[in-house]
Amino acid sequence: MNAENYRYERKNIQSGILHIGVGNFHRAHQAFYTDQLLQNDDQSEWGICGVCLLPSDENIVRNLRAQNLDYSLTVCGRNGQDQIYRIGAIHELLWAVEEPGAVLAKIADSAIKIITLTITEGGYNLDKATKNFILEDEKIKHDLENPGHPQTVFGFIAQGLRQRRAAGSGSITILSCDNLEHNGNTAKNAFTAFIKAQDKELAVWVNDHVTFPNSMVDRITPSTSPEDVQRLNKKSGIADAAPVYCEDFIQWVIEDNFIAGRPAWERVGVEFTADVTAFENMKLSLLNASHTLLSYPSFLKGYRKVDQAMQDEDIVKYVRDFMNIDITPHVPAPENTNLEEYKQTLIERFANHSVSDQVSRLCFDGVSKFPVYIMPNLIKMLAKGQDPIRVAFLLAAYRHYLKYQKDDQEQSYQIAEPWLTAADKKCIASDEPVDFLDLSAFKSTDLKTAAYFVELYLQLVREIKDKGVKSVLQTIVA
Repeated sequence: MNAENYRYERKNIQSGILHIGVGNFHRAHQAFYTDQLLQNDDQSEWGICGVCLLPSDENIVRNLRAQNLDYSLTVCGRNGQDQIYRIGAIHELLWAVEEPGAVLAKIADSAIKIITLTITEGGYNLDKATKNFILEDEKIKHDLENPGHPQTVFGFIAQGLRQRRAAGSGSITILSCDNLEHNGNTAKNAFTAFIKAQDKELAVWVNDHVTFPNSMVDRITPSTSPEDVQRLNKKSGIADAAPVYCEDFIQWVIEDNFIAGRPAWERVGVEFTADVTAFENMKLSLLNASHTLLSYPSFLKGYRKVDQAMQDEDIVKYVRDFMNIDITPHVPAPENTNLEEYKQTLIERFANHSVSDQVSRLCFDGVSKFPVYIMPNLIKMLAKGQDPIRVAFLLAAYRHYLKYQKDDQEQSYQIAEPWLTAADKKCIASDEPVDFLDLSAFKSTDLKTAAYFVELYLQLVREIKDKGVKSVLQTIVA
């Protein structure tokens, strides 16, 4: 299958966007949109300078640099037809571990008008209950005290903005591309809290010269295994050390609040709006929440691929009932959106065999996902007296997944929860299931005061332990 090559001269592109977090999602989503836009000669100032901050980013940096920063993107159609693109939008790539000064200089460069971020839901360093920035974190304390030698994204951006102000390079926009409700407000909260604690004069400049638009992003993009690399390269005919694959659905809705100008992304399908609230509520409450809902029960049943789990009638009914009964009452449809069609499309997307997303990816970092995707609507459900059995089952399955680390087939596995606190680990280790409800992920409300919810949850904990997830789920969807 031939790849569609980008039709612009790389040498004519200038970096106007600095992106932090050059992972698969960025390369399948924002970089894809930007690559399509760069086919327009009048948009050549909007190339991307990628920035990687972590030692663990070494492989992606080396692989991309070895192939002139080009990579292939395989878009997997729900009809079984794939489209392959060669992407060239990432015009430069900096790795902070080897050249921190270059990263700071780039943030200060007047050509850079937008800083975009994919640093994960947990990367904003906010307390899950209070939403306050955690100044006591050891790396944060280091950066507060050593502004010229940052280690975190907050330290790098603060010092880069300080140098930008000194150079007179002008205003800039910071655009979060992470799956968070009001992600721009979240980014503003986190970065301004850090900057105020470090440099009050810089905080005044940021207030006047930096905007933080909210945005909603959507494209299912699995992680890429070594086997995937071989498979994708065989299909594309490209010897690519860093290929990406994703679904055919894509959406990006952005609050039009760019203080220093922006690309004409609307030419390639991006939606600009005055308020993204309805869009992000729909997506977080239906897509992301449903992903979390199906993740732990599916994994414990023994499924490792999402499309395989979506062949299970019990899993599908569990997800449909959650969307239709539990969530739809709390999701007003955005303008020009048919909610019933949107939900049906989600079921089709989850079942897309050619994407074949990993269930483990959905399970990853649950402690950061529950506060964003599950808890806001659970609080509304409890206030309205709705039956919480599906969500109680999810929490019971999540506890079982974390505590016992064996599925229904007695297969062992490793959990990946980078943001668990010491207190969280005690909640998980406790043999009193009710203690698990004190997990930091649930702290936006006191679940222990919801008597019926607790009763259901404790019953389901016992039943999962005694009978396994498969048997218990059958009773819930019956």
